[in-house]
Amino acid sequence: MTLRDLARSLGVSVATVSNAYNRPDQLSAELRERILQSARELGYQGPDPLARSLRRGRTGVIGVVYDAPLEYAFADPAAALFLGSVAHAIQGQGLNLLLLASPEAQPVKTASVDGLIVYCAAEGSELMAAVLERALPTVLVDRAGVAGAAQVGIDDGGGARQAAEHLLALGHRQLGVICLELGPERRGGPVTPEREAATHYRTTAERLRAYREAAADAGAQLYVMETEQNTPAEGEKRAAELLAQHPEITGLLCMSDVLAQGALRAAAQLGRSVPDSLSVVGYDDLPSSSALNLTTVWQPTADKGRHVGEAMLGLLAGEKAHEPPAQVTLPTRLIVRGSTSRPAAH
Repeated sequence: MTLRDLARSLGVSVATVSNAYNRPDQLSAELRERILQSARELGYQGPDPLARSLRRGRTGVIGVVYDAPLEYAFADPAAALFLGSVAHAIQGQGLNLLLLASPEAQPVKTASVDGLIVYCAAEGSELMAAVLERALPTVLVDRAGVAGAAQVGIDDGGGARQAAEHLLALGHRQLGVICLELGPERRGGPVTPEREAATHYRTTAERLRAYREAAADAGAQLYVMETEQNTPAEGEKRAAELLAQHPEITGLLCMSDVLAQGALRAAAQLGRSVPDSLSVVGYDDLPSSSALNLTTVWQPTADKGRHVGEAMLGLLAGEKAHEPPAQVTLPTRLIVRGSTSRPAAH
């Protein structure tokens, strides 16, 4: 049953039936109700929303590019907080979010969206190329800027340096790093110089660079272990491996609070009391980190989501034609709690 079929059965024009759905003020209440009642009886479902959105030139949907499995987005508390803040910023304008969670480029190429938010995509990847090819209003999150796109991020390196300098100031000189993914192929294990040189994620690169610079300035040793996913299980597994390989480590720098949660479990299983035998620092300051008494780097995740939503609204409203897209870098700061202390004397 199509709109034309319904009009023919009622003996009215196609425009009259269309007005019943799209411009009800153009019809009498009695005529509109007769059309809608007949539509229900004949099984007509109403105008095709996709066709209608294409005619209007807007879908009312913003795509969020995320190059990890779909369940990963829901398992990461920081991602959930960020996405919730973006949604809150745009929903008042009748917009919705579509999570494009795949390392493949095809979903980005075919998604019917008004704009794209790149939350996680490797530099130089086919996925990122597909985003740029769409030439839609685009907001990049925690990434290097691209001409024509808005950019919102945090002081990743500054926060990481604060974390490392905190441990170094306490006297730690043998430090381990539980590292986020370096590339989209998700390879866990010790990080070689070749692997580190080929890092494809800006967040990982900036934090690792800052850790290394601080350690070098203090003459400290740094051992790096990469994780396959940002989960407590991966944090626990890789922390256990690193501490087994290098028992001399007295301080762990974790690139997320989620990884730090796993590291705390690994320390307990290995009999390394925190903070007496091992100091642990996270990154993000999730709501759960206070209860864990975790020293960590705070980042304004909710504010970041709000700025991303506002930047997208600005691009959709045409601000791009009048001024450069937004470029926002938000501050980070160290939150010292009970998971760090001076290393035990030997």
